[in-house]
Amino acid sequence: MTFQPVVRRSVPEDVYDQIVDRVVGGELPAGEALPSERDLAAALGVSRPAVREALKRLDAVGFIRVKQGGTTTVRDIRRDGGLDLLPMLLVHNGELDVAVARSIVEARAHIAPIVAELAAQRSSSDTISALRQLTEAVAAESDSLELQRIALHFWDIVVDGAESIAYRLMFNTMRAAYEPALPALSFAMAGEVGKVDGYTALVDAIAAHDAPLARRAADNLLSPSTSALFSALDALDTTGIDS
Repeated sequence: MTFQPVVRRSVPEDVYDQIVDRVVGGELPAGEALPSERDLAAALGVSRPAVREALKRLDAVGFIRVKQGGTTTVRDIRRDGGLDLLPMLLVHNGELDVAVARSIVEARAHIAPIVAELAAQRSSSDTISALRQLTEAVAAESDSLELQRIALHFWDIVVDGAESIAYRLMFNTMRAAYEPALPALSFAMAGEVGKVDGYTALVDAIAAHDAPLARRAADNLLSPSTSALFSALDALDTTGIDS
């Protein structure tokens, strides 16, 4: 028997989530003024301090702009928002945004080879040793879900080897966006995560500090899953199936 952890939520979190859902869903478009704290509290049946705390959080993450003593307006999250919004945009009300998902696959396909190139230039012997151990783990594993977890760890180490805080934060955000969907991605990722030769070629290139070769090896490693994911997203876009 499997139990799910009990998640305790606060009133400000519920207010925050309701407003986020309406902004992401377009019910509160960019530039629209929110009701006053008093009116929001009355409409939601909560206290004004709870509304105030939620609005502070929404302001901090870029969903709204709070003017002291003035109007609170909805911001254009696609123009002003940061990477931290990506998981919220990917799945809204249980539905996958295919366009956002496609953009994540595109970003992964373009960024990973660059990160591998940087890792080849900067990786230490400890990083290379860790990557070789993970390659051996790929060779020894047959479970598709566990292979994906190993692959995530592998790329985590590659990003560390690249020594780039910008790419590290991008990786963290994209991982947060697609990690919950790992079971559903098993089929599409099969051509990549079990590709021992592909991991070996990439690690060899990084170990040789051959940046161009590492970039090509990363591209070759990711290509099968990139194609499979694009095909799956095209099918979802055509059929309109929810996630």
